[in-house]
Amino acid sequence: MILRTVLTLALCLPLAPGAVEIPRNIVLIMADDLGIEGLGCYGGEDYRTPHLDRLAATGLRFTHAYSQPLCTPTRLQIMTGKYNHRNWSAFGILPKGEKTIGHLMSGAGYQTCLAGKWQLTSYDPPDFPGATQRRGSGTHPKNAGFHEYSLYHAEETEDKGSRYANPTYLRNGKLVTAEGKYGEDLTVDFIADFMKRHRRERIFVYYPMALPHWPMVPAPNSDDWKDPSLRLNKDPRHFKDMVEYLDTTVGNLVARIEALDLRKDTLILFYSDNGTDRRITSSFRQKRIKGGKNQVTQNGIRVPLIANWPTRITPGTNCDLIDASDFLSTLSDLTGEELPASWATDGVSFAPRLFGHPGQPRKWAFFWYDPRPGWDKDSFRRHIFSLDHHYKLFSDGRFFHIAGEGFTEERLDLESLSREQQAARNKLQAAIAHCMQPPVSPSALHEVDAFGNPVRN
Repeated sequence: MILRTVLTLALCLPLAPGAVEIPRNIVLIMADDLGIEGLGCYGGEDYRTPHLDRLAATGLRFTHAYSQPLCTPTRLQIMTGKYNHRNWSAFGILPKGEKTIGHLMSGAGYQTCLAGKWQLTSYDPPDFPGATQRRGSGTHPKNAGFHEYSLYHAEETEDKGSRYANPTYLRNGKLVTAEGKYGEDLTVDFIADFMKRHRRERIFVYYPMALPHWPMVPAPNSDDWKDPSLRLNKDPRHFKDMVEYLDTTVGNLVARIEALDLRKDTLILFYSDNGTDRRITSSFRQKRIKGGKNQVTQNGIRVPLIANWPTRITPGTNCDLIDASDFLSTLSDLTGEELPASWATDGVSFAPRLFGHPGQPRKWAFFWYDPRPGWDKDSFRRHIFSLDHHYKLFSDGRFFHIAGEGFTEERLDLESLSREQQAARNKLQAAIAHCMQPPVSPSALHEVDAFGNPVRN
């Protein structure tokens, strides 16, 4: 009790100029399949997102945040702070024994809650070739460093059920199906209850949302929701309602935090795991943008990042490069809990930037992307690349000009590069070479197909 009182007092003391402030509570929310074109505050025109737009207007909106093109690669980086080639084994797998944001935050004295979508324990269906080598090989949420959890797809794929209407979830070891309910509503209830029970302690919540991932089915704001027999009908036309209900869900969570009188002490971070589903085309700054999920093009990896903490974060925008590996380092800075050298992380903290301090922003971001082996991954191949604000270079030599806050991408002729372009190419080439130094996961050393068999080049 004495230690807890000391920590509480420390959080209330004024900090020296330039210091990173330590939030009492941190809530990290991650959308599932939403590019920047999905939010009005970034220039999206098809979806009403007033709650997230308000968080952006009263907080800090990052214009150059990146993710990997698919969920597991991004989730693995967020959880461990490592680029994928350090610890990749298979799609839907967080290797056992990896240290995570849960371990960091619980070690820093926070009560930790994990709620939403997991999909990091087991992925392949039982009849998929080679599945016996991978099924159940990931990290069960009970071992991920969190005190409590309530998760969709926490164990075997065939047991996952629905994530939306009549949801199935594993809640602190008990598998439950809630008839007549909606998944995100139950997740917000779980998080709010956790925060209520621990309101006098420090709290960390990681909320990887289910929305707006396929299947595109009615949400509670859809006309079809009124008929229970239609609630699991799949149709891309429901995507608009799903995005807007995602925004409503975030608004509901913020309201619940406010009702607990915790909002002034809570830093909220909103991010996304990859670009929008390719079945969806959206209006963005008077242009039509096709979703780029699973693609290494800009519409597959440009995602929103919003940070909001009333009276602590000055409203504005920030153009620093951010990628998924940066969250662990940022949380380390925000808590004052030093990362052990043995964790061997790759991330760069953006914590100083939240408070208007210079920090040491990235000069480039790196991507090792290969979602194999795994079910439904037979059409994929490996991509290794690096980018900065203006250029993107692949390890096979492809070189692109990228610019602005949108999705511009122009392939450049290597024989006619300007001096500036050649210098950028050299910088990004050196970044790739630097990042590909050991340690490298044994599974990443040799390219395999979706079934885990060696690829013959």
